Amino acid sequence: MSSSIPLEPSKAGVPANPRSRVLMASLVGTTIEFYDFYVYATAAVLVFPHLFFPAGNEKTALLASFAVFGAAMGARPLGAVFFGHLGDKRGRKITLVGALLTMGIATFLIGVLPTYASVGWIAPAMLVVLRLAQGFALGGEWSGAALVATENAPAGKRAIFGTFPQLGAPIGFIIANGLFLIIAVLLPSSDPSKPSEAFLDWGWRIPFLFSAVMVIFGLWVRLHLVESTAFEKTVKKGAVHSVPLVAVFRTHGKELVLGTFYMLATYVLFYLMTTFSLSYGRASATAALPGLGYDYRTFVLMMIAGVVFFGLFTLLSGPWAERWGRRKTLIGITLGIVVFGFLWVPMLGAGFVGVMAWLILGFTLMGMTFGPMGALLPELFPANIRYTGSGISYNVSSILGAALAPFVAVALWSAGDGSPFWVGIYLSGMASLTLLALVLGKETKDIDIEA
Repeated sequence: MSSSIPLEPSKAGVPANPRSRVLMASLVGTTIEFYDFYVYATAAVLVFPHLFFPAGNEKTALLASFAVFGAAMGARPLGAVFFGHLGDKRGRKITLVGALLTMGIATFLIGVLPTYASVGWIAPAMLVVLRLAQGFALGGEWSGAALVATENAPAGKRAIFGTFPQLGAPIGFIIANGLFLIIAVLLPSSDPSKPSEAFLDWGWRIPFLFSAVMVIFGLWVRLHLVESTAFEKTVKKGAVHSVPLVAVFRTHGKELVLGTFYMLATYVLFYLMTTFSLSYGRASATAALPGLGYDYRTFVLMMIAGVVFFGLFTLLSGPWAERWGRRKTLIGITLGIVVFGFLWVPMLGAGFVGVMAWLILGFTLMGMTFGPMGALLPELFPANIRYTGSGISYNVSSILGAALAPFVAVALWSAGDGSPFWVGIYLSGMASLTLLALVLGKETKDIDIEA
């Protein structure tokens, strides 16, 4: 173990990081990271099946695009281990800067890739590499942002501060999809099921290239951070592990498993509501995989309206988790997700009002379950392995939930002959596993975050 790590000094008796800086640093980074992921997710539905895979079979191209989307989830645990190692040994600040730079560079480069028509299979191969880089970066981003928020939070406010990195998800969604929507309006298509030629030629690249502007701002904010008191105390006590990964598995294996399943329902719901829903909402009633038949602009506006509830209830979930505890709050919310899965067919079959209600309810539950995770997962682990432990739990769950969810959803959609019934049942089943983990787990509200 080593305790010779240089730290930026803080004035005695004064918080090292002002609250406004903490909240902004935790929010801006995750906003950028989720923006980058949403940009890819939207392009995976709208653009990549047309440009990066052989023409001829629409369903195969969509599944291939989703497979590349899911491949990034496999890189996330590797990113969690790499950045977690740095975060637990060298500090939160330098690690967060590295994760943000990695994500920003990968996203920008996707925006300049050649297409399948130009270079053949080299195009999807390069897309896979950059997508893996995105996943690797996000593997280190979330846990670091959550630690910045919770380790700098005032007493009794950890769950509230922990909602700010979570708020990056709905904000990133709105920015990414709003930008795609503006481009689609400026480059309209005569075929509602397919973007215009100008959109496919160059318009889709704009959101990827725009990420560079956001990354520059995010770096400026994060470079003004100083280390948290929790990490400083770990260094002063000589408690830094030489290999945090080994220490996590040796001393907190149970917490790793529980944390992974705590996140499972959140991940499945998250990607069903953001990725699968866009495919299902846009598919015509006469397509090989029939859907709701909305044009792109209409359905994205409906989704953005739902995401407003996602953001609102992410913030509201923090005070609830402080008042009733993380575990009790999430048990009630997860029960709601189980029930929601059984309501898909009647809600989606009730016309515009039913679809809008489905989006609002799904995104509301998403905010309620996602918000408390910003505090709960870091609280499962002591300070000297917190970055690694929370990151592994969060990102291994991404494989079980997010990596499989879009692919499984399309397969179940096909098995149901266009009905979303089995997709909803799949959500209820995954939520039941989360519910079991919460029942077996313990409350973390009153732990000492600096221990």
